[in-house]
Amino acid sequence: MTQVLTVDFTVHAAHADAFAAAIARNARLSVERESGCRQFDVCRDPADPASFFLYELYEDEAAVAAHLQAPHYREFDALTRDWVLRKQVRRYLRAQP
Repeated sequence: MTQVLTVDFTVHAAHADAFAAAIARNARLSVERESGCRQFDVCRDPADPASFFLYELYEDEAAVAAHLQAPHYREFDALTRDWVLRKQVRRYLRAQP
């Protein structure tokens, strides 16, 4: 069953632009290199450039697990960990029509 992840990030303002570049790279590589990653949208709040929202679709739970072990994700996480003030992850199952 399709897995949906939403992630809210608030980062230190001084790192907001670097975070934007890093998360954009992670999203692009996730879609390109992970066969189970169906969609990875990165949104940035125009009123608060240090606030980000991610919407990710994965084929199944195994695809989510593979994403969390992917080299590009692990690199992103290590690079940005100290920039993050708040991170909230929510998981959903996609309702099929």
